[in-house]
Amino acid sequence: MDRSRLEAFSDGVFAVAITLLVLNLAVAGPGTTKHPNPSLLLQLGRLWPSFAAYVVSFFMIGIIWVNHHVLVRSIKTVNRTLLFLNLVLLLFVVLIPFATATMADYRLSDSWNGRVAMMLYGAVFLGMSVGFSSIFEWTLHGQRVYRPLPPEKHWAARARFVGGGLVYVVAILVALFNAVAAFLLIALVAVYYIFERTPASPATSDSGADDQPVV
Repeated sequence: MDRSRLEAFSDGVFAVAITLLVLNLAVAGPGTTKHPNPSLLLQLGRLWPSFAAYVVSFFMIGIIWVNHHVLVRSIKTVNRTLLFLNLVLLLFVVLIPFATATMADYRLSDSWNGRVAMMLYGAVFLGMSVGFSSIFEWTLHGQRVYRPLPPEKHWAARARFVGGGLVYVVAILVALFNAVAAFLLIALVAVYYIFERTPASPATSDSGADDQPVV
């Protein structure tokens, strides 16, 4: 398969997933509740968990999309294994709107259901991280990329991926006791990867013109 088809299909999935996030943001119009003129400001205030979840999930999907673009651009051969690894990644990307809506519905409450919803949210991001790391691992073997990462840098690169996944594991464990703290951990991961600049990827020269993808 042409690499461009893989990227185009993935871009379509990312676009749908990031669009579905906004469907959870809705307020009752006039005359649709027990009160004929419900306060719009009050409704918007009550939606703060949904807005917070939307922002974090939006940027997480955006980060995945950026990193996916950088990684796929480095690939020169596409085989069946890569296609299925990419499907695993997209499986969890598509689950992000569902996990976001579920977590927002329980409003980060200090209840068992609220904590379970937060654990689900973290688990989806963990699955996404594993899927992306699997694609990256695939690129480390054989002549599958234009500029392979030197063998002596493989473990350092793997450590970066494992590090991101470990934060999600910690967030899931923290969610057992405090949903808000777990959400803040995941939000900090998003902030970190938005601003972090890393060494050159396998697809680039040593000039460091592009960032190495990390999730």
